[in-house]
Amino acid sequence: MGAVVRLTADDGHVLNAYRAAPDGEPRAGLVLVQEIFGVNDHIRGVCDDYAAQGFLVLAPCLFDRKEPGIELGYSAETVDEGRAHKADIGWEGPVMDIKAGVDALEGAPKVVVVGYCWGGSLAWLAACRLEIDAAVGYYGGQIIEFVGETPDCPTMLHFGTEDAGIPMADVDEIKTTHPDVAVHVYQGAGHGFNCDQRADYDPEAAALARDRSLAHLGRHIG
Repeated sequence: MGAVVRLTADDGHVLNAYRAAPDGEPRAGLVLVQEIFGVNDHIRGVCDDYAAQGFLVLAPCLFDRKEPGIELGYSAETVDEGRAHKADIGWEGPVMDIKAGVDALEGAPKVVVVGYCWGGSLAWLAACRLEIDAAVGYYGGQIIEFVGETPDCPTMLHFGTEDAGIPMADVDEIKTTHPDVAVHVYQGAGHGFNCDQRADYDPEAAALARDRSLAHLGRHIG
């Protein structure tokens, strides 16, 4: 079980974060970035899993910039609600909130960022704009908007071929523009394939992406 802690961003915004700690000394710090559904039960479970792999994990509550405590389930209605919150909040504030998580983990040997959905796009921005040691982004639909920015750390991305929100042409452009980024595409997988609470959950793709992500992070944290 994790705990809720408080972070302070560079603009003075104070937000909650879910913290999950490993047994013993951490291999590295990890900032885990939420989907458009908040730091909900699923995201906390992902944090706990990474903690079990030896990471000290913080998941900043990005929706706190609009209203503290927003946690959504997975339905057509909550998709619309989550998208509205994301649009209201924008990009700059969440990047600062991720940086607050990175700063809070400065005592860890190294710090990495992993994000899903909205968090996948934010993990890309973190790789490009923050001082971190590695990044992983799952199905970040807005990465294409920032394809002109270049990651300053080793970065891995995951996409599904059946993701209705991310054209394969966008994925191809990312791969062409950034040949040093490890891009994995999962045949038959849709958006949110890592989440076992969503209709598009694909256990085989999720397991393979997890293995690849852990190997990627392991290579770059020593």
